[in-house]
Amino acid sequence: MSRRELLKTGLTAASVAAIGGGVTLWPALAQQQGELIIRNGLIVTDSGRMEADIRIRGEKIAEIGRNLESTPGAREIDARRMFLIPGGVDTHTHLLPQLPNPPQPNANTDDYTSGSAAALAGGATTISNFIPIELQEDASAYAGRVIGQIQKTGIADFFIHVNMGNDPAPFTRAMLDKLADRGFVSTGEDFLARASFDEHALGWYKAFKASGQAGVLSMLHCEDYSILAEAQETLMAEGRGSIHNFSQSAPIIAEVVAVQRAVAIAEATGAPIYILHTSSGRALRVAEDAIRRGLPVYVETRPMYLHLTQDVYQRPDAGLYLGGPPLREKWDQDMLWEGIAKGTVHTIGTDHTGYSKEAKLNPTQTMADKRMGLSNLQEYMPMLYSDGVVKGRITLEQFVAVTSTNAAKLFGMYPRKGTIQVGSDADIVIWDPSMKKTIRDQDALSNAKYSTYAGWEITGFPRTTIRRGEIVYDNGKVIGKAGTGKFIPGARFQRPQLRQLSN
Repeated sequence: MSRRELLKTGLTAASVAAIGGGVTLWPALAQQQGELIIRNGLIVTDSGRMEADIRIRGEKIAEIGRNLESTPGAREIDARRMFLIPGGVDTHTHLLPQLPNPPQPNANTDDYTSGSAAALAGGATTISNFIPIELQEDASAYAGRVIGQIQKTGIADFFIHVNMGNDPAPFTRAMLDKLADRGFVSTGEDFLARASFDEHALGWYKAFKASGQAGVLSMLHCEDYSILAEAQETLMAEGRGSIHNFSQSAPIIAEVVAVQRAVAIAEATGAPIYILHTSSGRALRVAEDAIRRGLPVYVETRPMYLHLTQDVYQRPDAGLYLGGPPLREKWDQDMLWEGIAKGTVHTIGTDHTGYSKEAKLNPTQTMADKRMGLSNLQEYMPMLYSDGVVKGRITLEQFVAVTSTNAAKLFGMYPRKGTIQVGSDADIVIWDPSMKKTIRDQDALSNAKYSTYAGWEITGFPRTTIRRGEIVYDNGKVIGKAGTGKFIPGARFQRPQLRQLSN
């Protein structure tokens, strides 16, 4: 295929070539200028693979083709035996815009700088956060505050979900339109798991309907509050309030009922609904039925559900694995992997929260007072590749779809993000499919200083991460500077074509 043909088709062509030889990376620089050419890598998108060179000018991909001509002063990377994949897009993180001074015990420790470092080392170039609007704050003030914080300390690029809190009243169509005009096109998050959801059920219904009309995607934590509250009350009354009984405090039926309600909202209002951190096969089946019926329902799962089961709650370090919904059984895990392969699980969101290991293992925790959230932002893409692609559960294309492309489409950033094609941001990960490493706490770049998966041996890691044309991570070191990250505004929601993939 000629260079002209490649440029016309982008990466829809699936032309796979054998790759041989070694890899030589040019010394990385914190600030790069001019042109960069990546040679001889296997480009992988959600729609295919091809062996080709990539020319980067400034922040954008300028050309894709074989044997691209060198230009004076251009830097080159030989990516032989490497995959070139789009930078990951993490749909679900919890970071602090700035750390408190003095630090607070048993609190989240990750800000935009440390969270960015962890993400970039794992191959994610765009990450998210949930930020509430303050009382009486208008959309312009909110945008200025949020974007200013990112520009001051971020290294990765960011998109932001508007945390709607406990009261739907402020979220009128006019307010949602103003937010969408500024690029804030998603809202969240704990709605159905809070008492306030049923207390303001009509208000939330109207808010979700208005969100759909404004082109805003509603992200819902789908667990039923009443079932959760009664289960926890019973355990505490029976003297079984230990965190080792965590899975019993949040039974699967609470998730199933809440997903049914979320589907009903989508069907009744036509609004797009995004189901956060789906954990069980039964809940996924409810969503899959909605998808088959053509409803705008989208499913996120969380890395821990793909790699762990509820057996870990019986271990002495059970606190490390607390996150809602809880871990489930092996059957549920298999269902989620199958959902990724079928294309009914659309995205992976880490739900990363930077508690320290000491906070997570605090022995005073009970069911009523526990640290919810895992440290896993740095490892989630290598873990998914190793347990998914290497073990034959999913293909490379499915890996790219669920870690990057689908998220970029759902949150209005595609094709700027989520793909490798001419005109897109040059967010490219040079992925070494043969690199083997044992995950260690001492390698963690999160301020949490530990990994949920310490001790696991993993195959497949980034060698180099490029964010908007700048090398920000290379051979084990983050070299991007705080303040170089950008806020990425999303376009108003338009129903995307998400590839239904199969093995």
